[in-house]
Amino acid sequence: MVTNKTYAASAADIKKNWYVVNADGQTLGRLSSKIAKVIIGKHKATYTPNVDCGDFVVVVNASKVKVTGNRLDDKKYYRHSTYTGGGLKVESLGNLLGQGKVDKIIRAAVWGMIPHNRLGRRMITKLKVYGGSDHPHVSQNPQEMTI
Repeated sequence: MVTNKTYAASAADIKKNWYVVNADGQTLGRLSSKIAKVIIGKHKATYTPNVDCGDFVVVVNASKVKVTGNRLDDKKYYRHSTYTGGGLKVESLGNLLGQGKVDKIIRAAVWGMIPHNRLGRRMITKLKVYGGSDHPHVSQNPQEMTI
């Protein structure tokens, strides 16, 4: 009798790699979906849903990301201070880009594509976003990832 066993990765089996993504001229949603796939670990053959088997992603030139349509004015980011009557803060995508808060934009887009639980909160820490072309993660020897 032949028994087939399903492979299930453990935390000790996972090897974390580092990747650099150049966001210059990339569309926000398409870029974010590729980043989320790598952070979750779905690009690996050893993917296991209940284990953090993804890799680190460093995004450079994030200030040069592009959006299509009227999203600069129409897309809104909401947060609430939990105070009653007037604690709602609303910012548009164009306003955040003008203030140079591109890490918030890409992080929010990727966060919407990963699980919203303890595992997802651990996964989002592997995303490093920088507006310029330099980053402090050179010592990790990141590989260039093409989108």
